[in-house]
Amino acid sequence: MRYEAIQRHRGQYPTRLMCRCLKVSSSGFHAWTSREPSARAKDNARLLVKIREYHADSDGVMGAPRMHEALCYAGERVGLNRIARLMAAEGLAGVPQRRRWRHKPSGVRPVHVRNHLKRDFSASEPNTKWVVDITYIRTGEGWLYLCAVLDLYSGKVVGWSMSPVQDRHLVLKAVMMASWQRADRSPVILHSDRGTQFTSAEYQQFLKDHHIVSSMSDVGHCGDNAAVEGFFGKLKRERVHRRRYLTLSEACTDVFDYIERFHNPIIQRRLDAQDQAFKLLTQPSVETG
Repeated sequence: MRYEAIQRHRGQYPTRLMCRCLKVSSSGFHAWTSREPSARAKDNARLLVKIREYHADSDGVMGAPRMHEALCYAGERVGLNRIARLMAAEGLAGVPQRRRWRHKPSGVRPVHVRNHLKRDFSASEPNTKWVVDITYIRTGEGWLYLCAVLDLYSGKVVGWSMSPVQDRHLVLKAVMMASWQRADRSPVILHSDRGTQFTSAEYQQFLKDHHIVSSMSDVGHCGDNAAVEGFFGKLKRERVHRRRYLTLSEACTDVFDYIERFHNPIIQRRLDAQDQAFKLLTQPSVETG
């Protein structure tokens, strides 16, 4: 570590002075600089190239956990702590989350609707469990509201809509988009909170007409919709809070870019990697003899 510190500051201070201050010999330092890098150092240098590339592609929002996930899906066998050390040494970091709370009015849950999800956020197949919610984004022209539908199987945004007005039409457009992308009309659970947009008769009738089972939380159970809240948290941390939108149109364009050109493509690459790994594991072995 002392040799590395001297190497980093050779352009600022005399080498002999730094060696004397750090109580190491100058001959030992020069021998260290001419030594062939170890296999570990070479591998770290190779990983750093990928880390810098992924970090730049993410617009500088990827922290160590997500970087570790991305590298593992790319076929790297590397630990989280090692990734964190390499990123810290390079001055690369993610974007910390800011916690804010905002009260939303609740409606009366329809009699026939109950909580089908019960905080079970796992799904063995796509288009079997969805979650939906609304968030808000500040612009120079007022609030922009975003409604997003997430598939719990993958975390992919399967439906979304944006509007300067928070009403049932905002929700219906997002759910309609999600419904259109389904290959069949097998029932799917759609979980929401008890916002008035979700308890409206028009929304409930739309779900019934499209073979979607409405599921709702009880009052005060904000954790029941944690999956979609987690997506909104990442969206704001990685994109919205790092921008200043002067117009509604500017905010719409940037949110679209995040969903369709960043978030969903990352999810799709992960799914493709999983499918490829499954095919390799299940394909019959070729016997030679």
